[in-house]
Amino acid sequence: MSTATFTVSGMTCGHCVSSVTEEVSEVSGVTDVKVELASGLVTVTSEQPVDADAVRAAVVEAGYQVVGA
Repeated sequence: MSTATFTVSGMTCGHCVSSVTEEVSEVSGVTDVKVELASGLVTVTSEQPVDADAVRAAVVEAGYQVVGA
């Protein structure tokens, strides 16, 4: 198992959390997604190291943006 953490900007409510969780969960190999609304932290658990670009694309698809590295 592998975990990676991303910071997502623009989330303001439970619907935002659901949208990000749904899109990121569809990334190949992802087994779990935990979103903390207050901090914007998204923790992704996967079978192998997750493709960060795929996670970023999923977050954008949900309507938000990964900030930082």
